[in-house]
Amino acid sequence: MTEPHPQQRLIEGSPYVDDDGSADEGLLAALTEWAEGAASYPQVLAALARARLLVPVVALLGEVGYDDAGLAHDKSSDMATVLLTGADGRRALLAFSSTTAMRGWDPEARPVPVAAPLAAATAVQEGADALAVDVGSAHAFTVAGDDLQRLAAGWRPVRLPDGGWAWAGAR
Repeated sequence: MTEPHPQQRLIEGSPYVDDDGSADEGLLAALTEWAEGAASYPQVLAALARARLLVPVVALLGEVGYDDAGLAHDKSSDMATVLLTGADGRRALLAFSSTTAMRGWDPEARPVPVAAPLAAATAVQEGADALAVDVGSAHAFTVAGDDLQRLAAGWRPVRLPDGGWAWAGAR
């Protein structure tokens, strides 16, 4: 195999090429149990840390051009992730467990499948205070603060022999 040129950049392929947009069964079960009061916050974090999420991107109108008749038409547009700002000013990056959940929020949004730690890292990079999963659903879940930072760093919640929970560092 030939060595790549030192300045050549390689693009890693997505591990989700065959993703059909369905929710991860373990994550959906944990979210549903959370909503019913039957699962603890660390249990949901543990399921989330292993799951694929869909981060929505939406089109934003850029420059607007006008034709000779004075009619506006789209000249350019950009795609952007979505940050939700709460009444208290805190911002959250949106992510969804499935295309069905995402379409319930915005049918026009396009899903970008990513591992949950990457979604958390994106939230941190964008200056968001939280990662909001499945907003608008009966099983919405939010990760914020130190938990968001740890998830973004690739740490995983693990159950201890005494039944408690702790974060295990990234490998």
